[in-house]
Amino acid sequence: MTEISFAGLLIVGVVAFLAPLIAALVPRVSVPSVALEVSAGIVLGPFGFGIVRPDAAIHVLSTLGLAFLLFLAGMEIELEQLRGRLLLVAAAGWAISFVLALAAAYTLHALGIIINPLLIAITLSATALGLIVPVLKDAGESHSLFGQLVIGGASIAEFSPIVLVSLFFSTQSSSVITKLVLLAGLATLILLVAVILSAGSRSRRLSDAMLSLQDTSAQIRVRGSMLLLLGATVAASDFRVDAILGAFLGGVVLSVVDRDLDEQYGHFRIKLNAVGHGLLIPVFWVTTGLGFNVGALIESPSTLLRVPLFLLLLLLVRGLPSLVYRPLVGGRKVIAAGLLQATSLTFIAVVTVIGRQLDQLTEANASALLAAGLLSVLLFPALGLAALKR
Repeated sequence: MTEISFAGLLIVGVVAFLAPLIAALVPRVSVPSVALEVSAGIVLGPFGFGIVRPDAAIHVLSTLGLAFLLFLAGMEIELEQLRGRLLLVAAAGWAISFVLALAAAYTLHALGIIINPLLIAITLSATALGLIVPVLKDAGESHSLFGQLVIGGASIAEFSPIVLVSLFFSTQSSSVITKLVLLAGLATLILLVAVILSAGSRSRRLSDAMLSLQDTSAQIRVRGSMLLLLGATVAASDFRVDAILGAFLGGVVLSVVDRDLDEQYGHFRIKLNAVGHGLLIPVFWVTTGLGFNVGALIESPSTLLRVPLFLLLLLLVRGLPSLVYRPLVGGRKVIAAGLLQATSLTFIAVVTVIGRQLDQLTEANASALLAAGLLSVLLFPALGLAALKR
């Protein structure tokens, strides 16, 4: 039997516990705990003081944490809100973002800075939905027209990049046409599961049984969610599509089938957040920091300058298209929307792993992108809130 050490995981657990505590104890400095977790991983990792190295236990929980992060991100998408004029405006904003991202990425490619312009363009067009929703809730804007526009735009800017990466940069080798067919098959399967679950939820006998078990030691709805998450990721792998898309779609299905989760089912969403953000997701963020190659980033001044360059591109690519919101929310809130939509870290963390696996992203650019994502989390939400308050 292979022995697994939990010493490294213990240190990761200490970081996961202290990061939000420190953030809460210093309220004047608005630093998200995610940024502290990644930063601590950088300091403690192989490219820092070398105290912690990602081992088998850390890798397993980190992979589960990534899947759970995307699963919860899928649950944040409210498909019933994405319709009518709001959908058209949000989709137009992301389409403009992607065009700007392509122009910027191909310019960087022509200058010899990056390897694959399409991968960078997809990365620059993404928004961290799970990081900006709490900001909007704290500001009391999550249900306003402004908040719904930002959430709608961020939802499209999270879903579309995940699909594009799964289509063009999947670790499963096959042609784009084949991937399209397999993606359609996966979507059909997911839709069928959603229909079955929706039909089952209307059964009085089954609903009563679920209700009686949801707050007992069975925690039946949490177990069902875990089953859906694992089933979606395995199905994605079987369809030769990246598991990240399966996890994300699993969350979308759960959001559609179980509407009004907290009110009807005993704080169901709180329970899932407890499992994800209380255990698995912090391990992923700290592990992201453990893999941060500081040496590759600071090996030359020109490499280090890529951090502010990527940060500026995030702001331009995701910020400028928010101008299409102006007829609906006014000029000042457009600035806040642009800053919030330029917040990106989750997808960057995913892409840096995939890009390095496929040799489509250098260590220096992966570290620069991750550093830019960290800075966007530290700067843009706070500046966006300041614009709203003004």
